[in-house]
Parts: sequence; C-alpha cells; structure tokens
Amino acid sequence: MLTTKPLHSWDVTCREAVAIQQVLREKLILCDDEIPAPVCWIAGADISYSRGDDRFFGVVVMLSYPAMEMTEMSSFSARVSFPYVPGLLSFREGPILLKAFEKLKQRPDIALFDGQGIAHPRGIGLASHMGLFLDLPTIGCAKTKLVGSYGEVGAERGSFTDLYHGDSVIGAVVRTKSRVKPVFVSQGHRIGLKRAIEVVLACGKGYRLPEPVRQAHLAVNRFRAEAIARD
Repeated sequence: MLTTKPLHSWDVTCREAVAIQQVLREKLILCDDEIPAPVCWIAGADISYSRGDDRFFGVVVMLSYPAMEMTEMSSFSARVSFPYVPGLLSFREGPILLKAFEKLKQRPDIALFDGQGIAHPRGIGLASHMGLFLDLPTIGCAKTKLVGSYGEVGAERGSFTDLYHGDSVIGAVVRTKSRVKPVFVSQGHRIGLKRAIEVVLACGKGYRLPEPVRQAHLAVNRFRAEAIARD
C-alpha cells in the first residue's frame, strides 16, 4: 500500500487553510526530481459529487506507460464538511483522494490530477498539495483556467502556449486534440513544466483529456452512480 506524509490536519478553518497553503508552497520542487527512467506507471485521480450533497467520491486509476492500459483502480467515499471556497478545493477533495491512493498496491511513477498544480492564486492547487502528501511527481491537468493569461494556441495537437500570472510562467495551455479546446497543464510537485507537457501529450488516446484523467473521470462517475443506486 502507498503511504502518505501527514503534513497537517485537515480539520481547519478557511483562514488556517490559506496559511497552510502559504507554508506548503515553499516546499514545492518545480523541476524533474527523481522521476524513474523509464516511467512505467502513471496514476490518474478524480473526484465526483452531486451538487448540494456532502458525500464525495474519489477514484485513482493506475495505467501502464506508454501503453495506457489500466491495471488497477482504488476508490474511497466519505462525507465532507469543509466549505466550497474557490482556491481551497484541495481541502475538500484532498482527504478523499489520499485515502484512495493509500489503497493502491502499485506505487505510481507520476500522478495526474483533474485540477490545478501551481496555476493557482497562491501557487498550490490540488496536484501540488497532493504531490507533497504523496511525495510523488504530480501534474495538474485542468479543463478550465483558474488564474492567469495566455496568448493564441495553435489549432493542431501538440501546440501550446505559456500561461502567465503576472510575469511568471505558471503552466501551459496545451492542445491535446486538434481543433478541440485545450487543457491547462501545470506542475504539481517534483516535475518541470516541459516534462509535464510531454507526459500529458504522451498520455493522449485521441481525446481531449489524457487517458489517466479520462479513465479516472469515467470510473469515479460509475462509482458514484452505483453508490447512489444502492442507497
């Protein structure tokens, strides 16, 4: 089973959560750090919940790399009390995902999250926060922008442009499928931006989302639907 680092309590106020983010942000490693060669296993993680419901469902899938064949899936669900506050979503989703990660038999080489890495107002979104707990190279691959500005992105798959927050590059806007909306890729922890973009593109299987995130999204929605049907 995968072990996680107990960096802080999750039973905190919003003000305490912001203070935790500011401390943890300084611990992030934003370059390639001990990434195995070759990479063999990539995890994808996603959360699902119904609007107005405090029961959250989390799934982590493990895919072989570069074949992108699923070899393992773990899940966890629980009630969540932390409020919905933009910029603090990892305090709602993080504990659920960590429990799902802890149930994996195989340790991933890299983990992809449907969320932000450092492309976040305080520089520490879900992928970065989880990367510190998991002590893994992590990548944020989000469908929408949380913060920043960017220029034109080429229409063909593989085109990308830098995502800026002020004068700093905080990620990239990447076209994963020709003439389809791009995704927002940012470093989570222990990986450089160039490598993060390469991994996201290499995990493509003809869809907008990289396969680990896409499979996690499909699996967590099935998990939630089946749980609700049993209730």
